[in-house]
Amino acid sequence: MFKSRRIRRVRKPLGARPFYVFVPNLITILSLCAGFTAIRYAADQRWELAVTLIAAAVVLDGLDGRAARMLNVTSKLGAELDSLADSLSFGIAPAMILYWWSLHAVQGLGLAIALLLAVCCALRLARFNTQLDEPERPRWTMFFFQGIPAPGGAVIALTPIMVSFVVDSTVFRHWSVVAVVTVFTALMMVSRVPTFSIKKFRIEPGWQLPALVAGAFVAALFFAMPWATIAGACAIYVLTIPFSIAAARRFQRRDGHAVPAPEAAATDQDGQIVDMPRRNPHP
Repeated sequence: MFKSRRIRRVRKPLGARPFYVFVPNLITILSLCAGFTAIRYAADQRWELAVTLIAAAVVLDGLDGRAARMLNVTSKLGAELDSLADSLSFGIAPAMILYWWSLHAVQGLGLAIALLLAVCCALRLARFNTQLDEPERPRWTMFFFQGIPAPGGAVIALTPIMVSFVVDSTVFRHWSVVAVVTVFTALMMVSRVPTFSIKKFRIEPGWQLPALVAGAFVAALFFAMPWATIAGACAIYVLTIPFSIAAARRFQRRDGHAVPAPEAAATDQDGQIVDMPRRNPHP
């Protein structure tokens, strides 16, 4: 007689989760590592590589939210980790790069200006996290940011360095020019000035082909002249701020009532959804 064999089932440990759940958090950690490594290369005066790593952190910061949305995962850890990574990559790292690159020429004053950028970035992130608990927000905030987002602020603050890669001049490295750009960026981060957001931006059918052509042209410029293209985009973004203020005022006059905030949904600093308790039927 053959003895009956019992099939032993291997049970997963309580609370075990698939690996893909941690992919957004891993992307956020890569963004943090990029910001920290940028500090290291700035200490070695390898400026171009340091700025490249900050740009990489900006890209990764946008990807982690999209990855969380695509995978439909939720994690309180992810939201907190995102804020901490942003504070390092878009506040502390750019501040230290600018100080070592130019602001150290005025010693204490330069250090204070660099600290202002780091502190304002941290304050912006803290204010953003507290706003997630607000049950209602004005409808016009769906189409605008309040101030400059942390990733955009980091890139704008580093614009003088990027321009110096293209223009052979010491003007952009002078501490006064760097100080003006840094202070402006820091104050705009914590301000409530409305700036355009592309979250709800839609392209009409008749403009889709021209938009593709324009996108291809910008991509060609980026590969041919990356630093000039990024610096030019930052300049255009800053120049649109008066128009965004006027557009936001029109929204407030036309439809200023509040709308319920997305239920239990956490977003990162560029507006992408990090944590989604349920799938959004209208992405």
